[in-house]
Amino acid sequence: MHVPAGFAAVAPYLMVRDAPAYLDFLVAGLGGTHLGTTWREPGVVANAQVRWGDGPDTATIMVGEARRDADVSRIDLMLYVPNADAALDRAVAAGARLLMAASDQSYGDRQGGITDAWGVTWWISQRVVAGPYAFD
Repeated sequence: MHVPAGFAAVAPYLMVRDAPAYLDFLVAGLGGTHLGTTWREPGVVANAQVRWGDGPDTATIMVGEARRDADVSRIDLMLYVPNADAALDRAVAAGARLLMAASDQSYGDRQGGITDAWGVTWWISQRVVAGPYAFD
């Protein structure tokens, strides 16, 4: 099996309305890098890819325009960043709605949450301890 660099064996693929505007939000609001777009027709995104991080910590998602007869995606995503407070401020400045301000969590993350204008909830996490998550 071949998995492209920057992807996991399971990769999020979000179907949204007004995908070009969503791509702008992912870059301006959440700091992603837009890798490229394949168009279904002019102005209609078939597949776009946005990446965060590099090396072993890279994560890539795909975005496409939801077809009129299909529902849009409803999903929560976790985004690891170097500074959760700054990332939340940036997302809100780009139009997201703050769900939870950043605070230190018992599992070792400083985390807050936003919902973007497309209805996707993003949990913005800054890992503040070394090592894996401890489970009960």
